[in-house]
Amino acid sequence: MTTAAQALSSIKSRIAAAELAAKRPAGSTNLIAVTKTYAAADILPVLDAGHRQFGENRVQEAQGKWPDLKARFPGIELHLIGPLQSNKAQLAVALFDCIHTVDRPKIAQAIAAECVKQGRKPHLFVQVNTGEEVQKAGIAPRETAAFVAMCRDQLKLEIAGLMCIPPVEEEAAVHFAFLAKQAKEFGLTGLSMGMSADFETAIAFGATHVRVGSAIFGARG
Repeated sequence: MTTAAQALSSIKSRIAAAELAAKRPAGSTNLIAVTKTYAAADILPVLDAGHRQFGENRVQEAQGKWPDLKARFPGIELHLIGPLQSNKAQLAVALFDCIHTVDRPKIAQAIAAECVKQGRKPHLFVQVNTGEEVQKAGIAPRETAAFVAMCRDQLKLEIAGLMCIPPVEEEAAVHFAFLAKQAKEFGLTGLSMGMSADFETAIAFGATHVRVGSAIFGARG
C-alpha cells in the first residue's frame, strides 16, 4: 500500500518531469496538497516529509485543524481553494496565506476591508468560470478584465493571478490555454489550475500552482 509520503514523492517527481518536458524552470510549479475532509492524522506524514503548501475548501473545516498544525510546523502556507462567503472573510483573511476564489465584487470588497483591518495581505487569485457553468463559482470570462481592474484600482488589492476548474466533460487543455491567455493580457503571472487528473497538462500551459488531493492522500470516504 502506497503511503501519503510516498505518493507525495511520486507527484513531485511527475511535476519535475512535466516542467522539464514543457521547458520550464525546475521548481516553478507550487504543489498545493489538498486536505479537505482529511483529518490532521492523515496530514501529519506529509508534513513530516517536509511539505508545507496545503489547500482547504471550507473556512470552518480549516479553522478546526490548521491553527494547531501551524503552531507545530513552522512555514506552513495555507490556501483557500473553495468558495468563500462574505461572512467568512474575516476568518479567511486571518487564517489563509492565499485565497484562490475571489469571484465577485462582494467577496473582493469583504476581503479588502479585512486586509485593512488585520494588516494582512494574502495572495489573491481571481476564479474564472471558463466553462460558464451555472452551477460553478467564478467570474464570467467576458467580465474578468473589468473585475480585475476593479480589484486593483478601486480596492487596491494585489491580484497574483487567475484560477479555474475546467468542466469535467471537456478537454482541460482548452481551458488552461484560455486562462493563460487571459492572465497574460492582464499582466498576471500566477495560474492556479490543474488537479490530480490533469496537473501535468496544466503545467504544460504554465500552471504556477496545481491542486492535488486524492492522488496524495487516497480516495475520500
